[in-house]
Amino acid sequence: MDDFTTTVARNPDVHPDKFDHPTDRTRGDSMRVASPQAGIDLSESAHAHLCDIVQNRQLSALFQPIIDLHEAKIIGFEGLIRGPVSSPLHSPLSLFEAARSCGMITEVEYLSRWIVLASFARLKLSGKVFLNISPDVLQHGAKSGETLQYIKELGLHPHQVIIEITESTPTLDYPLMRDATRHYRGMGFEIAIDDLGEGFSGLRLWSELRPNYVKIDKHFIQGMNRDAVKLQFVRSIQEIANKASARIIAEGIETHDDLMVVRDLGIAYGQGYYIARPDAEPVQELSPELVQSLKRNELPRAGLLQQRTTVEKLLRIVPTVTPSACNEEVFQLFENDSNLYSVPVVLEGRPVGLISRYTMIDGFARPFRRELYGRRQCVMMMDPHPLIVEKTTNLRELSEIILQNEPHHLAAGFIIVENGRYVGIGSGHDLLRLVTQMQIDAARYANPLTLLPGNVPIYEQIDSLLQTETPFVACYCDLDHFKAYNDVYGYKKGDEVIQETARHLQQLCGPYDFLGHIGGDDFIVLFQSEHWEGRCRALLSSLGEVFRKFYNDADRQRGGIETEDRQGERRFHPIISLSMGAVLIQPRQFHTHHEVASAATLAKKEAKKTPGNSLFIERRGYHGPIK
Repeated sequence: MDDFTTTVARNPDVHPDKFDHPTDRTRGDSMRVASPQAGIDLSESAHAHLCDIVQNRQLSALFQPIIDLHEAKIIGFEGLIRGPVSSPLHSPLSLFEAARSCGMITEVEYLSRWIVLASFARLKLSGKVFLNISPDVLQHGAKSGETLQYIKELGLHPHQVIIEITESTPTLDYPLMRDATRHYRGMGFEIAIDDLGEGFSGLRLWSELRPNYVKIDKHFIQGMNRDAVKLQFVRSIQEIANKASARIIAEGIETHDDLMVVRDLGIAYGQGYYIARPDAEPVQELSPELVQSLKRNELPRAGLLQQRTTVEKLLRIVPTVTPSACNEEVFQLFENDSNLYSVPVVLEGRPVGLISRYTMIDGFARPFRRELYGRRQCVMMMDPHPLIVEKTTNLRELSEIILQNEPHHLAAGFIIVENGRYVGIGSGHDLLRLVTQMQIDAARYANPLTLLPGNVPIYEQIDSLLQTETPFVACYCDLDHFKAYNDVYGYKKGDEVIQETARHLQQLCGPYDFLGHIGGDDFIVLFQSEHWEGRCRALLSSLGEVFRKFYNDADRQRGGIETEDRQGERRFHPIISLSMGAVLIQPRQFHTHHEVASAATLAKKEAKKTPGNSLFIERRGYHGPIK
């Protein structure tokens, strides 16, 4: 019996299989409580009060939804614990501070796990439950052989449980945490790091633990649209997450602006008061208004062809079997076709499972397995929960589905259905090959100087937005006085100016905005994200110093350069600036990319009439903001 079990066994009212639940600082729900140290009575009466809470199970669970910001759906809930309502230990900070001081942290932790998991099961909440691990309990060791049994008794599964580790204690034993993380992963749990950015140790935790989820502290989320430093911090974390195959959760979303900026940055998940408050019986569906805000008909900046192409292009017709077929029959199918990687199990036209070549061959390779199980029904070898996708699913959606599911689906493949009925299968190998070919095709039309999409993909993107009746903003960007600079400083310095402009325009764009390089010093941005105008003006206000660094001291002092025109007259050209002409485009307002290009060109010409960095917005014929 391990230390945890021994501790709980002394108190029969505490179930021995409670999950590690948070010291619950209610991170995502913006209900932080001040440190309770000064207000807690740590006398014998406080100890007795804690004992009474534990013995009578006087804790309650609240749940706050965590949502997929791009699918506009709830993917799980964070479990939050509360003490008795009328008690000074109602707040989680007070409760766990008192538990530590009284030497009862383990008992309170176990009771918290039990309460949260039992409530989650009782309410039949969908998706995953996020449970925090208190460092205090981790440091006592994390052996919980009975935990899985308890989960099974509740009808739950480890893949529904996310173990959330907080970085709030700087004295953590990293090797111990790493071992505990490995232990939990071995039982089938995913790992999350909580409150990244609140303490200095967060990035080290990320590097050590390689979590599946990373939560960004609410300090960096709230007011991000008005703070360039916060915005850059979150962008950097998002880039790291993409490379580390982790998913970001933005905490503390409290306003519509917070929600839209987080979504436009491409962050996967979010939680906060604006979405839903913690509740003992939480909402299980988002409001129609919230869904409408999140789900716009958008095309991502990259992967336009992936948005258009569906999994039907990956469809393969292979032999199928029924659940009553024996293992020997399936084995013969694999033996007769070396290119067959999976066999679907289909009953009355509907898929019920998938048998992979690896599972079958590995099973029969063991001594006497073929003789013992060859005549048994093949359901013993099949995966009863294969990846099933509709044939209308596009490649971008399919890629995200595969990334969010278990890794073996990439090797085993996926079943393709039409209205739920089996039509064929697809493979991860074919998906990777097709996506790679699309990327090669896209690179063929990229501008060689900036590697941004050139004219062909620009026209395709505009036409696609018009065809899907998606509102967007076409913004034509052109450098002023660039030709004179190029003549004086040379093409190499001119190329550097263009590349620097491209870098700043890229930072201007969200994941659903498209940046193309028309050629020379001309660019076009197709905005779909909100707050585009504010970001453009912020960029223009910063470009003055950016362009000045490309001039020598004398020209900077003079404020520009002098050149001789064709008539031999000296002319003065100010420091390079950027003119941006924007056209607000509503559904059915334009029909072809030629019309959009003409309108954007006229807007750019109007912008160039204003000296210096300028933005002109063509609003004629415009009937309301892009939402």
